[in-house]
Amino acid sequence: MKKKTCFSPADILLPDFSVTDGTAWSCVACDQYTSQPDYWEDADRQVGDAPSTLRLILPEAWLDEAEKRTPAIHRAMEDYARRVLISHPDSMILLERTLGDGSVRRGLVGLIDLEDYDYRRGAGSLIRATEQTVPERIPPRMAVRRGALLELPHVMLLMDDRERTVIEPLLPGADALPVAYDYDLMGGGGHVKGYWLGEADITRVQKALECLITPEAMEARYGKPGLAPLLFAVGDGNHSLAAAKACYEEVKASLGAAAADHPARYALVEVVNLYDASLVFEPIYRVAFGVDPEDLVSAFSTYARGLNGEAAPQTIHWQYGAGEDTRCGDVTVPHPVSGLAVGTVQDFLDGYKKTAPAGACIDYIHGEDTVLSLSRRPGAVAFLYDGMAKEELFSTVLSDGALPRKTFSMGHAHDKRYYTEARKIR
Repeated sequence: MKKKTCFSPADILLPDFSVTDGTAWSCVACDQYTSQPDYWEDADRQVGDAPSTLRLILPEAWLDEAEKRTPAIHRAMEDYARRVLISHPDSMILLERTLGDGSVRRGLVGLIDLEDYDYRRGAGSLIRATEQTVPERIPPRMAVRRGALLELPHVMLLMDDRERTVIEPLLPGADALPVAYDYDLMGGGGHVKGYWLGEADITRVQKALECLITPEAMEARYGKPGLAPLLFAVGDGNHSLAAAKACYEEVKASLGAAAADHPARYALVEVVNLYDASLVFEPIYRVAFGVDPEDLVSAFSTYARGLNGEAAPQTIHWQYGAGEDTRCGDVTVPHPVSGLAVGTVQDFLDGYKKTAPAGACIDYIHGEDTVLSLSRRPGAVAFLYDGMAKEELFSTVLSDGALPRKTFSMGHAHDKRYYTEARKIR
């Protein structure tokens, strides 16, 4: 089999939106609102009996029920493949996503080769993780993907295209392209519109991507010769992509050389330019649940004072309690080891969990208002801090291998990718 290029057209599956309600069809990424099951319950009520990607994915709010829920998801995939979805072979989509604040994010939906992806820290692959991948988070996602007929992407890959050579040249002619879909998204997600690219545009996109990873282009962007080419960095959905990779490795182990032609070798993704004006990096905060708040804050203060690194000083805000019992304050870290405040907090929490009370857990939350709301729950503590600039992302991945897990979020939860396109993986 001839190897596909670094980003290829895919056999994309979509409903007929002349008879399928697009708003009901698309739901937000499964790893959002994990501590807010009421969001998913409301989405379920909105969808009702209409065809919806909500029936084809497992919200991580219910991840502990994966064994019970997964068979119904697989049955729904088989059913939708028969009566709802229409195949669009060798296709690529130019996506325009209007976000909650009115800004528009552009992306391309197509296929990557999982042979080009490696989530291990320090990998030299064409596609790399931006954050630490947690091995124990992969098996539950594999359980859903293993045996599934379809994949639905919420993975968003970033490219360092500061000269805007890949997506932006397509925009002036977009209105002349055939429309793939055009509708409002549920849950305050804004609006989504997709266009089918023609063969000439697809070829031009692929050539522009190849130009980003020549030795000369890599040295010009990052100031060092001999760097292993890095085309895409995972912005969202790293653990889902890691699960896809792990499932493909199982296929290879089973089929051997025949796996080269297996659809599980590839994954459907959206590619976005890091320099898209709508793309804003925001911190992902930490909220600890099931803990003694006073004890946790005291332990963190002691930890922070005991560090002896060489990074610049950091300030981390904490808060817990509700009403008149609200407590808050700042912890100064004079000599942090990690260059990012999120790394300091995460390193502490990783150690604290080893001796934490039974039932204690950590959640990763986008949005300051949501974090402070969760901090009012009994036994909860929120940690807030400054984030990183998006311009630092690729150089940090190249130099450090990966960021602390859940370092940044590209917008609020309702601005995350919504499931829309599907593809057969067996």
